[in-house]
Amino acid sequence: MATKKIVKKKVKAIKDKVKKVSEPMTMEELLKGEGEKKVGLKKGQNVKGKITLIKNKAIFIDVGGKTDAVVLGKEFEFVKDYVSDLKVGDEIEVQIKQPENDKGQILVSMRGAASGYGWNYYLEKEKNGGEVTVFGKELNRGGIVVVAPFGFYGFIPGSQIGGKYDLDPEKLLGKKIKTKVLEVDQFKNRLVFSERLVSEPNKVGEESEAIEGLKLGDNFEAEVVRVEPFGIFVRVEKPFAESVLKLVGLVHISEISWEKVDNVSGMFKSKDKVKVVLVNKQDGRLQFSIKRLKDDPWKNIETKYSKEKEFDGEVTKIASFGALVRLEPGIEGLVHVSKLAGATLKDGEKVQVYIESIDVPKRKVSLGLVLSDKKNVLYK
Repeated sequence: MATKKIVKKKVKAIKDKVKKVSEPMTMEELLKGEGEKKVGLKKGQNVKGKITLIKNKAIFIDVGGKTDAVVLGKEFEFVKDYVSDLKVGDEIEVQIKQPENDKGQILVSMRGAASGYGWNYYLEKEKNGGEVTVFGKELNRGGIVVVAPFGFYGFIPGSQIGGKYDLDPEKLLGKKIKTKVLEVDQFKNRLVFSERLVSEPNKVGEESEAIEGLKLGDNFEAEVVRVEPFGIFVRVEKPFAESVLKLVGLVHISEISWEKVDNVSGMFKSKDKVKVVLVNKQDGRLQFSIKRLKDDPWKNIETKYSKEKEFDGEVTKIASFGALVRLEPGIEGLVHVSKLAGATLKDGEKVQVYIESIDVPKRKVSLGLVLSDKKNVLYK
């Protein structure tokens, strides 16, 4: 009898257990039952997760949600270089872009993690001299903007483009280019590459040595190799060892003439011969001047143009604030509109003016217009 009672008790206990399991559970019980902690995710939230699957165009990450988060489309393309170094089980930080799309997916971004990884990548390349393949995207002042691995943008200066591309940034547009890293500055978000360090490594080394031997004030016969809105690139020759090196530098628009230059392309063309003087070679970048080979017209200007004395001039520009008058190449003065006394002037007109005042440090001249009833004219 005792045995029968024991069996009955065990059977009842099993039935009660089965009944309890079969009864509907609350959401809280369901979440706890599997031992999983599901989290509520918000757009813009940064969360950590583990990679569960890597595909050709997607990566899946367990971030504690109802389903794995996924990096797709443009977000994946942006970080594909970073993904290539990851494996299943790696822990990474992602940002929630969409807690749930129409397919029930959690969309996330890995750009933050990839960015930090990318800067370290470029610092290492700068240190060890490794090559980086970039893509020529668009022309910019003095060179070309490129797209680099990890979605970074960088810059190749014109001076870092070799003979393979005729020193011409335009010939790099739309092409994959092998480069080396010249400069990495995460704080300034700045990446600078060199094509020449790949295509002309020995030549670049020789040029660096040759540049060290140059002195500021050295004069050269130069050839124009490229004309830009901001100036001209010129090539000069420098004897080195048993050969002659051709070095390229810039004559900035402000160093072309003592007069104001508005249209560089109207003054120069490729293969023109010009005389230049070296004015800067910082960081191995040569900067030349054309105008400094001529006397500065502002030298001793106060002696030449004494106050109240009358001079012949030519109107070079009419503006709302008055008329600019050239006294000689490189020296212009202003007749202020409030002091024109009703006179109507036009570009190119010959006029008589007198010196009202001269500000040598600011290189400004105040002129008066010679009229029948001579009046003072102020320069503001």
